[in-house]
Amino acid sequence: MAGYKLFYIVLLNLALCLTVSLAGRDFYGILGISKSASTHAIKKAYRRLAKELHPDKNQNDPEASQKFQDLGAAYEVLSDESKRALYDKCGEECLKKDGMMNNQDPFASFFGDFDFFGDGGSHRGERQTPKGSNVIFDLSVTLEELYSGNFVEITRNKPVMKQASGTRKCNCRQELVTRNLGSGRFQMTQQTVCSECPNVVFVNEERTLEVEIEPGMVDGQETKFTAEGEPHLDGEPGDLIVKIKTQPHPIFERKEHDLYTNVTITLQDALIGFELEIPHLDGHKVQVQREKITKPGSRMRKKGEGMPFYENNNLHGNLYITFDVAFPEKDLTDSEKEDIKKLLNQSSINRIYNGIHGE
Repeated sequence: MAGYKLFYIVLLNLALCLTVSLAGRDFYGILGISKSASTHAIKKAYRRLAKELHPDKNQNDPEASQKFQDLGAAYEVLSDESKRALYDKCGEECLKKDGMMNNQDPFASFFGDFDFFGDGGSHRGERQTPKGSNVIFDLSVTLEELYSGNFVEITRNKPVMKQASGTRKCNCRQELVTRNLGSGRFQMTQQTVCSECPNVVFVNEERTLEVEIEPGMVDGQETKFTAEGEPHLDGEPGDLIVKIKTQPHPIFERKEHDLYTNVTITLQDALIGFELEIPHLDGHKVQVQREKITKPGSRMRKKGEGMPFYENNNLHGNLYITFDVAFPEKDLTDSEKEDIKKLLNQSSINRIYNGIHGE
């Protein structure tokens, strides 16, 4: 009986291994996300891991290239709704049978030729190749996007070089040429020397690039797409540099990691207290409660309700709320004035002073 149980367990394990083998790679595991992850979470995970796992940054890892290919395949499938639905149903093998796996590198189309090292490609060795002009693009983003993060598609009509018939002079340079005039005389002159290159034409192509708005980014912060700038006839294209530009917000003003807002309350609330909710940038409500008297210009600090830190999204700045008091519009009767005098029991102060440079 024990032998049959052991045989059954071994058979079950073999069946599970066969099932996993047929199903193919675990794309959710490769990206480190759950099966219920949103498209935004998939893209964010892919961008982070693509930087970490790129072979240029893991030259001592013999499996670096395979890991990067697996990451690209995972993103290719899970970022596409139809491919993801089929993958969830019956695994990678189904996609291969239906011809839905093209094994292209999604990194270039998703982020352009991203510069992992932030040094303009100097890790590839110093080169004196001429380069086209950089294109600088101001991307207008909302404060909500800078708080929660987002992915924004931008479309660029980019001139691209295509090979044409014939040849052209290229790589022209000045060289010193020495001529023997005889009788021990020599003549040295500067001469233009060119190479023969295939002829090219410029064709406009529409490129769609996706920019990640990361939580905590600030005005002027840049994302560079290598080689997406202007072309150079005898060199490399320049870069496309996307700069963050924050749109004005109707409720909040940002100063570094802190947010500022103003709230107008009635005179009644200023005297007896109040409760209210402020809608935040991601939709959650900030609870504000006062039981004491609130003077005009009073400021309240809500710790941790500011902007996320770019380096660590778990940290947030503060929210500062300044209160304005709306006084009644109607005139008071003599009886109401007397009631207020009895209630407040205040003597006139009438202090006169310089409110700009001090009391």
